[in-house]
Amino acid sequence: MLRVAVESAAGLPKKKLGSPDPTASVVFKDEKKKTKPVNSEVNPVWNETLEFDLKGVPLDSSSYIDVIVKDHETLGKDKLIGSAKVSLKDFASSQIKSLPVKNLALVDENGKNIGVTGGEEGDVTDGGGQGAVTSPGEPGQKLRPRTRKRHNLANKPQDFQIRVRVIEGRQLTGNNIKPVVKVHVCGETHRTRIRKGNNPYFDEIFFFNINMLPSELFDEVISFRVYNSNSFRADCLMGEFKLDIGYIYDEPAHCIMKKWILLNDPDDSSSGAKGYLKVSMFVLGTGDEPPVEKKEQDNDKDDVESNLLLPAGVALRWVTLKLKVFRAEDIPQMDDSITQTLKAAFGGQENKKNLVDPFVEAWFAGKKLCTQIIEKNANPEWNQQLSLQVKFPSMCERIRLTVFDWDRISGNDAIGTTYLDLTKVASSGGETEGINDRVMSGSFVNTENSEMGFLPAFGPCYINLYGSPREFSGLSDPYEDLNLGKGEGVAYRGRILVELSTKLDGKADKSVEEISSDDILVVQKYQRRRKYCLCAVFHSATMIQEPGEPIQFEVSIGNYGNKNDLTCKPLASTTQYSCAVFDGNNYYYLPWADTKPVIAIMSFWEDISHRLDSLNIILYISNRLQTNLSVLKSAVQSKATDERLVEIWLKLMNQLMEDISSVKIPDLEGKPNLTALDIQMKLLRDSALKNIMKGAKHLFEEATDVKKCLSIIEGWLDKLKQLAEESQISMPDVIIWMLRGEKRVVYTRIPAHQVLYSSYSEQACGQYCGKTQTVFMKYPMDNKKGLKIPVQLRVNMWLGLATEEKKFNHYAEGMFNVFAELYENQAQVLGKWGTTGLLNRSKFSDVTGKVKLKQEYFLPPVGWEWEGDWGVDPEKTLLTEADAGHTEFVDEVYENETRLPGGEWKLAAEPYTDVNGEKVQGPTEIECPPGWKWEDNWTFDGNRAVDEKGWEYGVTIPPDDKPKSWVATEKMYHIHRRRRMIRPRKRIPGAKTAADKDTGDAEGWEYSSLIGWKFHRQQRSSDTFRRRRWRRKMTPADRVGASAIFKLEGALGVDMESKSDEKGNKAEASVKQFGANTPTVSCTYDQSNAYHLRVYVYQARNLTSLDKDSFSDPYVHVSFLRHSQTTETVRSTLNPSWDQTLIFKNVEIYGDPQSLAQNPPVVVMEIFDSDQVGKDEMLGRSTCVPLVKLTSGMDGSPKLLWEPVIHKNAPAGEVLVAAELILKTKGNDTELPLVPPKRGEKLYMVPQGVRPVVQLTAIEVLAWGLRNMKTYQLAPVTSPILVVECGEERVQTAVIKNMKKCPNFPGNVLLLKVLLPKEEMYTPPIVLKVIDHRPFGRKPVVGQCTISSLEEFRCDPYHSYKILPFPAVALMAASPRDLHVNIDDGRQHLLEEKETVDWWSKFYASVGESEKCRPYLDKGYDTLEVYDHELESVKQFMGLTDFCNTFKLHRGKNESDDDDPAVVGEIKGSFKMYPLPDDPGVPPPPRQFIELPDSISQECVVRIYVVQAIDMQPKDNNGKCDPYIKISLGKKSVDDRDNYVPYTLNPVFGRMFEITCFLPQDKDLKIAVYDFDLLSRDEKVGETVIDLENRLLSRFGSYCGLAQTYCISGTNQWRDQLKPSQILEQLARWKGLSPPRSEDNGNTLSFGGRLYCLSDFEANKEIHEHLGPPSERIALHVLRTQGLVPEHGKLQMWVDIFPKRLGPPGTPFDISPRKAKK
Repeated sequence: MLRVAVESAAGLPKKKLGSPDPTASVVFKDEKKKTKPVNSEVNPVWNETLEFDLKGVPLDSSSYIDVIVKDHETLGKDKLIGSAKVSLKDFASSQIKSLPVKNLALVDENGKNIGVTGGEEGDVTDGGGQGAVTSPGEPGQKLRPRTRKRHNLANKPQDFQIRVRVIEGRQLTGNNIKPVVKVHVCGETHRTRIRKGNNPYFDEIFFFNINMLPSELFDEVISFRVYNSNSFRADCLMGEFKLDIGYIYDEPAHCIMKKWILLNDPDDSSSGAKGYLKVSMFVLGTGDEPPVEKKEQDNDKDDVESNLLLPAGVALRWVTLKLKVFRAEDIPQMDDSITQTLKAAFGGQENKKNLVDPFVEAWFAGKKLCTQIIEKNANPEWNQQLSLQVKFPSMCERIRLTVFDWDRISGNDAIGTTYLDLTKVASSGGETEGINDRVMSGSFVNTENSEMGFLPAFGPCYINLYGSPREFSGLSDPYEDLNLGKGEGVAYRGRILVELSTKLDGKADKSVEEISSDDILVVQKYQRRRKYCLCAVFHSATMIQEPGEPIQFEVSIGNYGNKNDLTCKPLASTTQYSCAVFDGNNYYYLPWADTKPVIAIMSFWEDISHRLDSLNIILYISNRLQTNLSVLKSAVQSKATDERLVEIWLKLMNQLMEDISSVKIPDLEGKPNLTALDIQMKLLRDSALKNIMKGAKHLFEEATDVKKCLSIIEGWLDKLKQLAEESQISMPDVIIWMLRGEKRVVYTRIPAHQVLYSSYSEQACGQYCGKTQTVFMKYPMDNKKGLKIPVQLRVNMWLGLATEEKKFNHYAEGMFNVFAELYENQAQVLGKWGTTGLLNRSKFSDVTGKVKLKQEYFLPPVGWEWEGDWGVDPEKTLLTEADAGHTEFVDEVYENETRLPGGEWKLAAEPYTDVNGEKVQGPTEIECPPGWKWEDNWTFDGNRAVDEKGWEYGVTIPPDDKPKSWVATEKMYHIHRRRRMIRPRKRIPGAKTAADKDTGDAEGWEYSSLIGWKFHRQQRSSDTFRRRRWRRKMTPADRVGASAIFKLEGALGVDMESKSDEKGNKAEASVKQFGANTPTVSCTYDQSNAYHLRVYVYQARNLTSLDKDSFSDPYVHVSFLRHSQTTETVRSTLNPSWDQTLIFKNVEIYGDPQSLAQNPPVVVMEIFDSDQVGKDEMLGRSTCVPLVKLTSGMDGSPKLLWEPVIHKNAPAGEVLVAAELILKTKGNDTELPLVPPKRGEKLYMVPQGVRPVVQLTAIEVLAWGLRNMKTYQLAPVTSPILVVECGEERVQTAVIKNMKKCPNFPGNVLLLKVLLPKEEMYTPPIVLKVIDHRPFGRKPVVGQCTISSLEEFRCDPYHSYKILPFPAVALMAASPRDLHVNIDDGRQHLLEEKETVDWWSKFYASVGESEKCRPYLDKGYDTLEVYDHELESVKQFMGLTDFCNTFKLHRGKNESDDDDPAVVGEIKGSFKMYPLPDDPGVPPPPRQFIELPDSISQECVVRIYVVQAIDMQPKDNNGKCDPYIKISLGKKSVDDRDNYVPYTLNPVFGRMFEITCFLPQDKDLKIAVYDFDLLSRDEKVGETVIDLENRLLSRFGSYCGLAQTYCISGTNQWRDQLKPSQILEQLARWKGLSPPRSEDNGNTLSFGGRLYCLSDFEANKEIHEHLGPPSERIALHVLRTQGLVPEHGKLQMWVDIFPKRLGPPGTPFDISPRKAKK
């Protein structure tokens, strides 16, 4: 969009009669627009904005506009007054957005100047983005002209502050990225913290304070660049945006608030959006008030389209998204009047009504449209089309569809929300190309499918809504947010049928219109239903943490199977209630034994198998690739041999190529329910798979290095995962709920395609179809983010078309049984059992006792018949002993006491109960069962939320007889308390246990003290109520096999003779019973197998710290099915080593061992932090799949692997574990592996063969000192110590007495002796912690650092250098950038006199400019080494960190969880690791850190020689600059402004500065070059920072370079404080060699076992008069062979430092520039 603001004109010529009525028109590319005329005025003011649509074509440098001013005539033609031309080339060439044109001269037709039009202003924007200050930019709205507010600024340099707030990013491109934003203004750059993911939230404010001319400032540019910090490659720039500061200043209040900016590729502006960034910017002049930012409103209100700023040259086009909303079904009823109208609704009366008034709202990019409201209809048909006008490609990814229930009185209630993700239903076409770019490097051009892109399209297809569980009451819904699409919906809430298409052409006529009847007919065929059958067998429910009332599970798909829903037939969708049993260690489980509950559900959905088959096939390929890739990665990590790597790699490549070629995506010919998107997705997937195949073949033939392939293969995997996204899934998820009593507690959602059977191919079946999967259920809207697992389920599900139900028989294991059941109830009155005391209970009822039943009224469902008669069949689960299969067990009894409020505690009426409040024997009465022995006496369990005596307190609220919740502190009003008594026992090996199970009551009665839930087998004196279960078996009449259960639709017959006086009562009763009476289905397994499980828990690393001292005391609960054990606790560490084997001797598992081996249950490890006070806190959870061995012959011990630990859905460390599950043959324990060695009485260690091979290793720690420590909790760190931990060992330094005076540690060398694994993969990290000593005994950890890779510190103790720097101290600096030596040529005309040999001669000789130094070279004098980058970067000097490295310290675990933790200081130090001999008799190797320099603070003289600088950045308008030097060291700074070098980019400074300083406090030397400016502020050209201390301590002698010769006079006079022979003696000491001996008057010298002769070094060299004595000369020659730092130069500059205590240094060089001779 080109916008021209025509403001005014002045001085137009008068007419003969009166003044003209001028009108201005603007012509651009044959398009003419004009303003309104101003009546009789020679100085008209129009202030109008004319807009021209650029039609997506950017301006080029030849573009112009014509401005014509005419005299308006009502009749006849307007008369020309004058015209002018304005060139628009500035828009085309630069990033500017607005072009003010002032005082433009008008020319009449004869070419004479006649007047001026005042301010004209052109504005280029694309669409309604920039400057669109009106409401959302619908195309073609008038925008008020932007006025300039600059005239009131004086034209002199003044202060401005620019504030930039970076709020958030969206849709940044790339996988697995860690974005960081850099904002650059006027030479200053600030960066944000690093965040994770494609939609990061930053919210950081940057301040730029600037002093310059306003006119210059407004031409400056703000640039935003987003980098990916994960990538070290050069292309880590992800996108950028630039904007002139003037543009911001011209906005109202000089600010841009919360606008989105579009990032694009700076090199290729046509490449479209690389993501978006939301920013606010303002420019404040002196005295300006900063504008106030409004608090964030909800993001949905955030209208993105009209708040988008675009870079020049990026064009967006308007498109119309046409969303057809046809109908909805299963909308839940929302009104509270449900209670009054129940009778009417179900009694079959005339006034039937559905109590919901639904309408749909579609929201996209800040625009909202709604359909009409259809009253009182749960299955509404809207048949309306909503047209949303948006710019494309859009910043917003999702269309949000919400179904609301319209409410006359209160606000509308959301029923459910769903999102249509445009990125998943459209493709830009670039997706498939990118796959092989890295492999092919352009050798293969993608021709045939380059037109792969398509615009958003969807459906017609149902979209399912999920939201809060459907339990309506007059109270507000705690899960309301789920209906607004926040969080994962936990229940099905209906579905809507929609279709989306995209039109590129102009505006839609209406935003909401009716759909034509033809389209409604077309969509009919998308609604054809087929019958599906779902069966789920529950194998186990374990790890239950909070038992209580009996538990049941309900499975539903859509409304089918939901027992609260009264619209579908009742189905066998719930399991029987059962009570949880304690597992003897930590959790509870449901004792299902060999009778597994089964549910069967029939449901009706559209057949979209072709869609789900493709999805499952791609998931199959990507899952196999993922598995192989992780095997390959762990092999690379554990440094496997090349042969092994190649073997794994070949397997991976072969499987991938075989999968892609053999498993074809189904064809779409003749399939029902085809949509446009299906066809496009098929093309996209086919071409992408083809590309991956090409790439794989190419890689297979050409690859040389396995490790290099990893990133390419990862790229393929990402691609496959993208292809495996299907948005048109009309089948709802399967939802499993766990109910405790009547309350829904926890749920899980399983996508239907994962359990769907497909007849197309085996790979097209869901990955868990007919397989047993482990499911961790979760709490609805869990704000703790999955901290606790409420229950772990093993469930086997199969979902398939009813026509294929026979296939289910092939998957089913075990015998399926179907029973009708009812309970006979009796009560005891005056010692007699009978029905009199039952009160309101009926004689026969269902399990809850609430519904009256009779045997006679049961009728089997259609297609079923009775087998046998009714019989008493007591509940089996009451018979299994909890301790079955355990070797150790904990008995628990709760001791209860009561009192009147404020009274004395007395034993309760039932003093001893179980956890559920059921009466049990007291601790004294409980006998040890035969075959067991007690381990300990009864103790109370203090490891819970209890007081110190183990009591917890509660209040009862009638009608309950016991408290619902317990607290640990006693209050006056508490009337109940209880404590948990525990006593461990152990099975005696080989002893007989009580095998004959207690059969309980002969007649099958179960007893209870109250009419309630809890029943037990043995009658007790207090029992007043009893019941027994009657069951009758049913068999299918006409079919065999398990699939017959799918015929169980509807309920059994019901008692219809309820004596009813009122009309409605009958119906109500029937409805109630309708659902309560479904048959129960179960699956019995005839055989169970005993397994032996071993879990090897070796160690963990990098756990999160929860204690205040930033340590934890971790232990692990290991759980496998219904067994759990606990490891020992390791004190105060985040890297614990448990080294423990947990043995589960008899694990009983039902089902076929082969299928178990395919899909074994997982071992779950929950890591806790043991707390002396309070409750143990969870540190994280990890899972591990056991290695299954079905035959004793299977060799291969499991390999320990690092498994990630997850805490609240975020990574929280790793744990090193392995597990093996061994099938035991009957009664044969001899084939089991050997028992691992013991540690102490009870603990088994990890056996050889599994545990890593360890080696006693010495770690020498050189802890030198702390630098730059930030304050901690507002106080400086004053007396810190350093703690070093590795493995189990820890050592600490002494306290630094005075950080200000000397921040080095007293006693620098620490020694750790640790058993470290030989394999690098298993080595624990070294953790450094700095602990400060504060008043009142507080010792906070003020910084820590984890060094995970120890490889670089390994050394050979007998060969390595002893680290001993010279006592002298060194320092030198280098260029800010890599520079090349080229010297300013202004000096060629110097007259070179023969006798002039100065320092510059030496310099030019060194850099090879021989014409400037002729006589110097002839005399054989020394030359310098000139490095073209910093000494630190010179390879052979190891970055001068050979003495000590610098490690950055971070705070402990930070709460905000960002990826870029704050650096709070540095620690200087180093490590050396070497193996120690195993034999204690052998002397240990020599220590590494010996003869260290004094770690005191010392005063040094620093001489900084700055020779010249090269290729400086120009800072002045003339393209040059006037540089001078500024040096700061500690608190001193030297400003050399007077000696600036005028007008040059290659200044020759030739300056020497001498500063004294104290090291190590003033270790950072800053050398900056500034540009001298007379008027404005001097600008910094560049600076470099040198760590003086590293140079001081480096053993390369870099404090003062070694000259080539030892001269005592002349230009090369020796300037070190020590003579060469002294340095050589030190070097010998430091290398551990005998001191050098010189003989023959110093002409020969022996050093390090070699003999050196002076004549060898000085052969054919001129011996000149400046040289010193031979003994020193030869010492110097030998030194120069030892790899020390030679004399050097480079800004070009160098630094010498001389510690004062070594005496005065030599005379400095004179390096002043040569003066030209007259």
